[in-house]
Amino acid sequence: MASSIGTTIEFYDFFIYGTAAALVFPTIFFSDMSPAVATLASFATFAVAFFARPVGAILFGHFGDRIGRKRTLVWTLLIMGAATVAIGLLPGSETGVFGLFPNGIGTLAPVLLVVMRFLQGFAVGGEWAGATLLTAEYAPKGKRGMYAMYPQLGPAFAFFLSSGTFLLFTLVAGDTKAADSAFMTIGWRIPFLLSALLVAVGLWVRLSVEETPVFTEVRKRALSEINRTRLPFLDAIRFQWKEILIAGGALASLFSLFYMGTAFLTNYATKNLGFPRTTVLAMGMVAAVFFGVSIAASAVYSDRIGRRKVIMASCGLAVVWALVLFPILDTKSLPMYAIGLIGTLIIFGIAYGPAGAALPELFHERYRYTGAGLGYNLAGIFGGAIPPLLAARLVADGQVFWVGVMLAALSAVSVFCCYLMVETKDHDIVRDTETDREGAEPGEDLATV
Repeated sequence: MASSIGTTIEFYDFFIYGTAAALVFPTIFFSDMSPAVATLASFATFAVAFFARPVGAILFGHFGDRIGRKRTLVWTLLIMGAATVAIGLLPGSETGVFGLFPNGIGTLAPVLLVVMRFLQGFAVGGEWAGATLLTAEYAPKGKRGMYAMYPQLGPAFAFFLSSGTFLLFTLVAGDTKAADSAFMTIGWRIPFLLSALLVAVGLWVRLSVEETPVFTEVRKRALSEINRTRLPFLDAIRFQWKEILIAGGALASLFSLFYMGTAFLTNYATKNLGFPRTTVLAMGMVAAVFFGVSIAASAVYSDRIGRRKVIMASCGLAVVWALVLFPILDTKSLPMYAIGLIGTLIIFGIAYGPAGAALPELFHERYRYTGAGLGYNLAGIFGGAIPPLLAARLVADGQVFWVGVMLAALSAVSVFCCYLMVETKDHDIVRDTETDREGAEPGEDLATV
């Protein structure tokens, strides 16, 4: 529960930003630009967080590997919550503040938005690895896929909640010009401000959980400061840089599918396909249910056949799916849009479920928090930051078909990286004690050390 509620809150904050970036921010923060350029600028702020995530992975990974998973996860939750509430309070570019700036604060508004977005990504960079370690390091051997499923369900819960919050306000306010004006002025802020309540619940749960037994054992074995890993980041790069790069490439496809399916398709459905906002948000809630089921099923199944096979199957499906997705969407049929959205999230969920166990199993416990976080957030840059930006530009130029080609090419790279991955389901979550004590690389000959 501690791992799942944390990732739910973190991704809820992340997704309401994505929804607002699609529906609101082009008008509120980039009002002096053309609609196409404003949309591109809005998704550029969305991408900022992905470049902040590796920074968060390094810093929080350092403390997670040095002082523990639990205390580090409390800080990621606090920073994410504070940044999200601050976004809900930001004035728009044409909004004055306490009688000052009668013509609005202008470019200061998007600058502040970017800063808060950076803090969001910074916190999420340290959240995912810690949450998955919290479950994987408690799980009995042979059930780590099932245990690590719970933090992976957070994005599905969060997508449901974020779409539902925006939808609820829209339905209560009605479908009139006045209601639309109220949504653009006040309504979009409510989901951001409500995250404060979720953070309070999350903190209570996280403060109640014990440190993982694996980290406790590592601390016992490293009583001397000399023998402890001083800089987990450097050790992770030194000993397992290949695993970090392979993990980043293997998971890039799932990131591209997910953020295209949540943030980008929300914008595409309302602006290009002409579907009502309420319809798009309701469809997002339905898709979130299928998304959660696919995560759970694939995570449990990976305990039987292995993480590598399941993730590779998802990436292979994504190559084909990416090429047919936009022709399906451009029929401008609501049932076909539903198929496109649900299919995208199911394929993503197939890979995302096993990833919660696969990455922690890849890395030595001395720098596991850092290594898993770096691999995961590297994938976020490859798949979550760059494709939505390129897709917005391609759509603006009328080259929608090439969006699918781009996603297919990225998925093909992920298939190759999956081929290079080592199967991890039978790996011990605690490595050899003597090797750890001497500071050797996992599997390295002690004589060499």
